[in-house]
Amino acid sequence: MAVTDATTSAAASPAAPLPHQIAEIAAGYAFTGPALEFGAAVLDGAAYPQALVKIPLAVMNRHGLVAGATGTGKTKTLQLMAEQLVEDGVPVFLADVKGDLSGIASPGIPNDKITARARDIGMEWQAKGYATEFYSLGGQGKGIPVRAAVSSFGPTLLAKVLGLNATQESSLGLVFHYADTKQLWLDDIKDLRAVVQHLTSDEGKADLKDLGGLSAATAGVILRELVNFSAQGADVFFGLPEFDTADLLRQTADGKGLISMLELPAVQDRPQLFSTFLMWLLADLYHDLPEVGDLDKPKLVFFFDEAHLLFHDASKAFLDQIQQTVRLIRSKGVGIFFVTQTPKDVPADVLAQLGNRVQHALRAFTPDDAKALKATVSTYPTSGYDLQALLTQLGIGEAVITVLSERGAPTPVAWTRMRAPQSLMAPAPDGLIDATVASSSAAAKYAAAFDRQSAYEMLTAQAQATAAAAQQAQEQAQQAPAPAPAGEPPAPRGRPAREEPGMFEQVLSNPAVRSMMRSAGSALGREITRSIFGTARRR
Repeated sequence: MAVTDATTSAAASPAAPLPHQIAEIAAGYAFTGPALEFGAAVLDGAAYPQALVKIPLAVMNRHGLVAGATGTGKTKTLQLMAEQLVEDGVPVFLADVKGDLSGIASPGIPNDKITARARDIGMEWQAKGYATEFYSLGGQGKGIPVRAAVSSFGPTLLAKVLGLNATQESSLGLVFHYADTKQLWLDDIKDLRAVVQHLTSDEGKADLKDLGGLSAATAGVILRELVNFSAQGADVFFGLPEFDTADLLRQTADGKGLISMLELPAVQDRPQLFSTFLMWLLADLYHDLPEVGDLDKPKLVFFFDEAHLLFHDASKAFLDQIQQTVRLIRSKGVGIFFVTQTPKDVPADVLAQLGNRVQHALRAFTPDDAKALKATVSTYPTSGYDLQALLTQLGIGEAVITVLSERGAPTPVAWTRMRAPQSLMAPAPDGLIDATVASSSAAAKYAAAFDRQSAYEMLTAQAQATAAAAQQAQEQAQQAPAPAPAGEPPAPRGRPAREEPGMFEQVLSNPAVRSMMRSAGSALGREITRSIFGTARRR
């Protein structure tokens, strides 16, 4: 199968019969309902506009994979899919890892290549920008700050970020359980450190006695990792106000979908953090959204860029929970597209859940590359293409595609020349992100961080009250009168002396403790529920 750089189109002779393979592709992608257009099918280097390659809007919640070597066009594929989704009223979440997706908010700039590509595949091209909300993790960047409380982030995801082993992860789960039951809110990292330190202190050890306790060695590892985590600047990602994932489901005033873009270039040196944070967003959506089954169009499509970072060094328990989230969130109306270099970056059990596949070019420079290429080819249905040769020779902006049809069956494998995005295929112009953030209603909601009375403040007040009560008891003991000598007549009868308050009453009389008790009392009746990943929402 020869692959050329020519952009020869078969559109010039529409009356000529289509080659059998192209006719099969045209029939396989002839959907009746709304669909997103990828481009035109290609055979022997020629594009056939009569055979448009599409994906039904109704199967976008069946999840998908966009794969390919660096520089082959994966980002542009995300862009053109996001554009069409929002036109159909579907909100989109994009993680902009490299900083080159922000241009989706600005109209594209026409040039000869775009014009030639549009003519070649028989599609119109019109410059257009799309409504976009820009976010950043903890304000590390230009977007609206996105934060999560440590309590709702949960022990499973946090253990992944901290690199804890199974035993340490189990102990961390015990710490979270204790904090939940004692109404000790874990808003930020210092709250979690305070609870771990309390549970290894003389006062706190007894609280976990019936649950197995927390060893000093394990607590030391967790504390050291938390200190290192904070030293990397991660404190800003945890705290209040917490981001409400319902804000990802918004539409514009004219019924179009809103693009929520998480700007991540500022945290590229902490890849596990941002990939795990994205998983928290998904887990939180799963926890909050109702079951809806199959819809005509999804409620949200979530693009998970640099997906290999999520699975790197992940425990089996973590991978099992990703698989479960991916499998179950479909019925909540949410579609997920993982974006990575090769399908082998995604575990087999997760890959099996991805029914829609867009494969850009692969490279085969090493034996490992050749093995990955062979494995990729084996996952595709039989086709008339020599996929092993084709996948190494695809041009930029070309892909091998197979998706689920409206009845759930795989479509024919189609070598596709992709359409060009209509928005800017470059970072947004200077000042656009700042201006968009400044005019956003979400900025007022999330911009300013605040620190309430949470676990750190509660435990500090408790320790201070205990110390003050002990000091007071010691002073009273020193001031007590000496016992009467033997034989001395008893004290005259009269009104009995008032008893000195006991230790419990002394502690409760302390203003700091009363404040803490009022705070805890006001929280009674609020339930903390945890989902698959141990993430939580207070109700």
